[in-house]
Amino acid sequence: MANTELLKHEERIYNVLAQQGTADIAMPESFVVDSWRRCIDQFGLVPKTKPKAEVLEAAALKQMQDELGEFMQVADEECRNLFKQTTQSGYVIVLTNTDGVILSMAADPALEEDFQRFNLQPGAVWNEQHHGTNGMGTCLHNHRPVIIHGDDHFFNDYRGVTCTATPIHDPHGEVMAVLDASSFQAEGSKRGQIHTRALVQMAANFIEYKYFQHYFKHASVLSFHPRYEFLGVGTESLLALDDGGLILGANASALKQLEFEDRKALIDRSLDEIFAISTEDTGKMGSSNGYGITSAQDLKSGRRFLTMFHQPPKPQRQKKARQEPLIKVPSSDNKSCLDLKSLAGNDPHMAYNVRCIRRVVDKNIYILLNGETGSGKEVFARAIHDASDRKGKPFVALNCAAIPETLIESELFGYKAGAFTGARREGMRGCVLESSGGTLFLDEIGDMPLHLQTRLLRVLETKEVLPLGSQVPVTIDLHVISATHQDLRELIALGKFRQDLFYRLNGITLKMPSLREREDLDSLIRCAIALENDGKEPISIERKAFNRLKDYDWPGNIRELCNIIRTSIALSDDNLICLADLPKEIAKPEEYVPEVDEQVASVQQDDDEVQALQYTPLENAVRETILREIEHNRWNVTVTAKKLHMTRCTLYRKLKKYNIPITPPE
Repeated sequence: MANTELLKHEERIYNVLAQQGTADIAMPESFVVDSWRRCIDQFGLVPKTKPKAEVLEAAALKQMQDELGEFMQVADEECRNLFKQTTQSGYVIVLTNTDGVILSMAADPALEEDFQRFNLQPGAVWNEQHHGTNGMGTCLHNHRPVIIHGDDHFFNDYRGVTCTATPIHDPHGEVMAVLDASSFQAEGSKRGQIHTRALVQMAANFIEYKYFQHYFKHASVLSFHPRYEFLGVGTESLLALDDGGLILGANASALKQLEFEDRKALIDRSLDEIFAISTEDTGKMGSSNGYGITSAQDLKSGRRFLTMFHQPPKPQRQKKARQEPLIKVPSSDNKSCLDLKSLAGNDPHMAYNVRCIRRVVDKNIYILLNGETGSGKEVFARAIHDASDRKGKPFVALNCAAIPETLIESELFGYKAGAFTGARREGMRGCVLESSGGTLFLDEIGDMPLHLQTRLLRVLETKEVLPLGSQVPVTIDLHVISATHQDLRELIALGKFRQDLFYRLNGITLKMPSLREREDLDSLIRCAIALENDGKEPISIERKAFNRLKDYDWPGNIRELCNIIRTSIALSDDNLICLADLPKEIAKPEEYVPEVDEQVASVQQDDDEVQALQYTPLENAVRETILREIEHNRWNVTVTAKKLHMTRCTLYRKLKKYNIPITPPE
């Protein structure tokens, strides 16, 4: 009888896929049919065979758990709460990462035999490729909540199981985990699982809510909802704001309430562009000691929301008595500080970057790194290369801004012997050919001349390079990581960068935070000391000196940090960095006055003329308009912003960008 049932299940799958269903064959939902087709066509699975069991080693599992950091603590707590709500129904609660690896479980120990029978354990891989159509794997593929009940499963062995799974999104809207409730007794109909789906969805929403608050713990957060009883209970909409009132992040509920389809349309906009509320008013709505409730009108829809504003608590300074007078930094192998995990440190933004990289690193996706000069783009690119399957193959870096325009073409594409006057007798392979099989890192890609952008685009599309002076193209295995400190979309608008090349290079764009934005500056300073320590003995640094390094603004970012640490170590005695070993602008900022080159100072050049050299004609026109208007309004920012039809926050950003003082010159 059992074998007959199994044959019916297998026959039903093939009949459905062949569109030969009859009246007595229940047709499943379309996403189940699509999953069955993937199981057969892509993964070569057969319903009557045993699923593939794969369990990661403990060290690999630990690394995956560590990469999610604080998220795991938030998720584990809510998984336990969900288990308490479903324990009488015999459910096991499972949390997986985006690869389908089980990170944690909450279950009744009495079901141990079932765990082993179905390979449910931390470290087990539960994607569709291994276990066919199932809650966790199918949810990961579709990025939406699913119920896989009984005969929905592909494998015969799982026909007695019911799974209810939903994705969990990070503050950027990307899926970062899946929450699943599974039972080994698929009793009743699929409709009977709707209650379980609601519980799982509520738990996932609360995890997203709590992690959003943690992710933006150093920012101000505005929560809002049309109804009072939904405020402060984990169901409301959230907007994270910086000190100037610009939106840093929004949860899914905020997008829905404000009728935005994409977070990108909200990010970097001022709060007073969304609500009829000013940043000054938000200061009256709450404090670091508690909440205050008021109302605000949505400018887009006219709806009115109840709002709560919460400012981050001010960091408490440790008592001096508890601080060690000296900090000892042991020597370290340079490579140990330069892998992806070490570069991520304890900074949420870098942790997000590393998590994205681990998902795309070997999937032939080009990577674009954006960040200030000196923020570590090349170091991060090399770490990406070392974490990929191309490790051990060439990593070739070319700075497009550091090479004269006349030489970039030959440096990039190479040339044949005798191609032009002054060429090497043996010719040159060029960076593209040298990097074949490995990684080509194009730094400051925004400075590449337009005609070379055209050639590079063709190389990326054809996977062939034609050296100068040659008639025979060479096939290459090319993977490109590019980087820039500029806004490439602005360059496209100005006609300085090809749009088609941008879309080719922009498989995924990751922003490298500046050093002053990093939340792990303490550990970065220690890492820099370890990196620059040539000797085997540990280096110590005075607490006062260490604190001055932490308080400095670091306009030159990580490059400046390493240079200063290298010089300070050289100037130090007895492997001890003192305050006197640091540059004056760091050691005694109150006394520091930048030296002015007498020759430069003697050149009587008009200030506006100097500024004009730094900007494009379009930017100069914008700068002159703003400068003329703010002078006319006697440096009143509010009046000037209204005259220019922009928000105060936007005007402040442009004043900073165009180096316009916010107070009248003396």
